[in-house]
Amino acid sequence: QVQLVESGGDLVQPGGSLRLSCVVSGVTLDYYVIGWFRQAPGNERERVACLRSDVGITSVVDSVRGRFTISIDYHKNAVYLQMNSLKPEDTAVYYCATARWTARRAVEYEIYTLPESQYDSWGRGTQVTVSS
Repeated sequence: QVQLVESGGDLVQPGGSLRLSCVVSGVTLDYYVIGWFRQAPGNERERVACLRSDVGITSVVDSVRGRFTISIDYHKNAVYLQMNSLKPEDTAVYYCATARWTARRAVEYEIYTLPESQYDSWGRGTQVTVSS
């Protein structure tokens, strides 16, 4: 059974930094897309970053480009989201999720077009609050 556990969320001032962790158990992150999503109150959940584990390709959305970085530690089977220059609008619950990168998905999608519905396993989230 796949389990994802996020951590690292906190209250931080604007301009500050946080590093979120997503530790995955039950599978080895060999051929997976791992995404970081966020959901603010009253808003739909959005993907902010994703990574393809077999080749290390990453993608981030425009609103966080240059500020957020996604990375993977294969030994720890964990994925991280380094968040710098945080803004109040980054306040949200952050989730990580995984999707097996199958041959079918590779034909149909790029990692940044993979629909949220294609992600199979989700963590419970960690709260990030950016406020002075």
